[in-house]
Amino acid sequence: MRKALVVAALLLSAPLTLAGPAMAAKCGNNAAGFPAWLASFKREAVASGVSSRTVEAALGGMTYNSKVIRLDRNQKSFKLSFEQFLARRAPPSTIAIGKRRMKQHAVVLDRVERKYGVPKEVIVSIWGLESGFGGFMGDIPIFSSLSALAYDCRRSAFFTNELMSALRIADRGQMRISEMKGAWAGEIGQTQFLASSYERFAVDFDGDGRPNLIRSPADVFASTANFLRQHGWSKGGDWSPGTSNYGVLRDWNRAEVYRRTIAHFATELTR
Repeated sequence: MRKALVVAALLLSAPLTLAGPAMAAKCGNNAAGFPAWLASFKREAVASGVSSRTVEAALGGMTYNSKVIRLDRNQKSFKLSFEQFLARRAPPSTIAIGKRRMKQHAVVLDRVERKYGVPKEVIVSIWGLESGFGGFMGDIPIFSSLSALAYDCRRSAFFTNELMSALRIADRGQMRISEMKGAWAGEIGQTQFLASSYERFAVDFDGDGRPNLIRSPADVFASTANFLRQHGWSKGGDWSPGTSNYGVLRDWNRAEVYRRTIAHFATELTR
C-alpha cells in the first residue's frame, strides 16, 4: 500500500493535526480493552458535537483491527537508501506515466499552478508517489484503522485526533462513510491526506460543492497545492535539496528519502 510507506515518517511528529481531545479511555496493546475504550470514545465524540447517528454509522459494531497494528509495527521502507527507494517508487516507467498524466490534465494543472504558485511537476510527482496517479488509494475502512490506532498506546493521542477529524468530515457530509477507505494509517484520497489535513487544506476546485479527493483530479491537485502553499511554498522558487521549498516538502513527509524522491521526480518531469 503506497501511502503506508509514506506516512511512517510523517507520524513521528504531529504538526498537521488539529488540537483535539485527550485519550477517550485507557489505551491498550491488545484486543481485550478495545470495547471499553470504543464505548468511551463514542460518548466523547458525541459530547464534542458529532451526531450520534454519524458516530454509530462509523463505529457501531467496530472490532479491533490487529492487522493494522501489525502494519504499524512493520515499517521498513524508510530504511532504504535514496537509490533503492527511487528505484522502487519512481523508476523511469513511473516518470513516463507522470509525463503523460501531466499532459492529460494540463489545463487544470495550469489553473492550479497560477492560483497557488506550486509547479505542476511537484503536484504530479506527489500524486504519482502517493497513489500511483490515483490507481490505488488503499482499501481499509479508515474508521477501522483509525480506531485501532487511536486505542493503541504507541500514538494514541495523535490518532484519537485523526479519528475525531474523520468523524467530523463524515458528519458534515463531505464524504460518505462507505467511501472513506485508505491505507493502514487512515489516509484519504489520491494524494493520501490524513483526516486533519483534509479538514484544513482540502479544496473544492471543480465547484461541485464539496472537496472530493477520491474522484476529482481538480480537487486533488488544488488541495495538494494548497497544503504546500499554506506551509510556506514560495512561488517561482526551486525545489532542489537545500532550498526553502525543499524544506516545505518536509511538512509533506519527514523522510529524507521521500522528499529527495519528490524533488527528483519533479525535476525529471520538467525535461
